[in-house]
Amino acid sequence: MNVPVVLMLTTLPDAESAGALAQAVLEARLAACVTRLGAVESHYHWKGALESSEEVQVLLKTSVARSEELQRFIEARHPYETPEFLVWQADASPGYGQWVNAETQRPLHV
Repeated sequence: MNVPVVLMLTTLPDAESAGALAQAVLEARLAACVTRLGAVESHYHWKGALESSEEVQVLLKTSVARSEELQRFIEARHPYETPEFLVWQADASPGYGQWVNAETQRPLHV
């Protein structure tokens, strides 16, 4: 039986900020894996003007239980005024889904 996981896509202005965000997210155990998809060129309307910029796309894989906390964590650290967040639930293979859930569990304090 497949296991539900959450995928979150965001963009950052450069590789350095993408790397820093990935490191912080993984250290906080809010995602099991962060994949830097690479450089993209985005075109969009912003504050009444047509804009374009080079950005780095990042795909984060997390558990359903940690997805909202992950989004709040990123929003608090994201360099953009209005960060892009595309979030969807996906069915993962049993082994991968179990790994994602295990890697994003909170450590138990005894």
